[in-house]
Amino acid sequence: MSKAIGDGLFLDAIRRLDKAAQYADIDNESLERLRHPEMMLQVSIPVRMDDGSLRIFRGYRVRHNDARGPGKGGIRYHPDVNLDEVQALAFWMTCKCAVVGLPFGGAKGGVVVNPKELSALELERLSRGFMDMMSDFIGPEIDIPAPDVYTNAMIMGWMMDEYSKIHRRHTPACITGKPIALGGSAGRDEATGRGAFYCVQELAAKRAWHPEDVRVAVQGFGNAGQAVARLLHAKGYRIVALSDSKGGCFREDGFDVPSLIHHKNETRQLRAVYCEGSVCETVEADSLSNEELLELDVDVLIPAALENQITAQNAGRVKAPVRRRPRR
Repeated sequence: MSKAIGDGLFLDAIRRLDKAAQYADIDNESLERLRHPEMMLQVSIPVRMDDGSLRIFRGYRVRHNDARGPGKGGIRYHPDVNLDEVQALAFWMTCKCAVVGLPFGGAKGGVVVNPKELSALELERLSRGFMDMMSDFIGPEIDIPAPDVYTNAMIMGWMMDEYSKIHRRHTPACITGKPIALGGSAGRDEATGRGAFYCVQELAAKRAWHPEDVRVAVQGFGNAGQAVARLLHAKGYRIVALSDSKGGCFREDGFDVPSLIHHKNETRQLRAVYCEGSVCETVEADSLSNEELLELDVDVLIPAALENQITAQNAGRVKAPVRRRPRR
């Protein structure tokens, strides 16, 4: 095996590739190609802040493999984004597209930023600046980005608009996850969470589960976490624990998930509440950390936050017999 580019998360992904290759009929040259991303771009994005100061943000885009078609993969905004992580995510996108037979290759991108610290105008300048730097590296026939962690339809709309301006033509196909009014697809916002919901439903049918008897914990309360929690709650499952990046809450009787989603989206805070219209009241619940949530004695655990939440150090303490991670 040739030494793979990078270390950490990406090298771990390549180790898994080599282990899987022992059970697959694949030639060595194809394996060697998969061990190395085809292209990587790192950029410095200058952004004029609202107070007049200038800040530089680091951005990445990795196209791992385009043998099956244009690269496909999200763009995440997070302070912990790094090249190693983006390489690994692009590799996994290559694998996921191939497994389900999609005519796309694998790609991924990200910006090192805490978007919660930026105003809406600063976020727009950053998003348009990222696209300005990447516009020759992506496109409908080359590499098609999408939302990911802490990015959404609004950000994709800004990026699509900037790409169209640069190339002097309206190009909605350059990016997915846009607002419907700009050519986006209905259902895209909840697609990742809905995929995890379908998996739980298939398992429930095989095991003859009664939803009201199934206790579910969801780690992560962004687009994916909210969607899967809402869909499972609507089907009658008991959502007993939820968390976001700041911590979580536990209630044996379960939560009214739509109330928590409403409060989270209005205040950016996850709290145990019950809402009627715009009026929300606190309900009794226990506080817990993200680490404690993973180790709860529940029937289904859904890690819908960042990667590597279940590790060699805590795997032995995870009690849930069913664990399902939504895939972007």
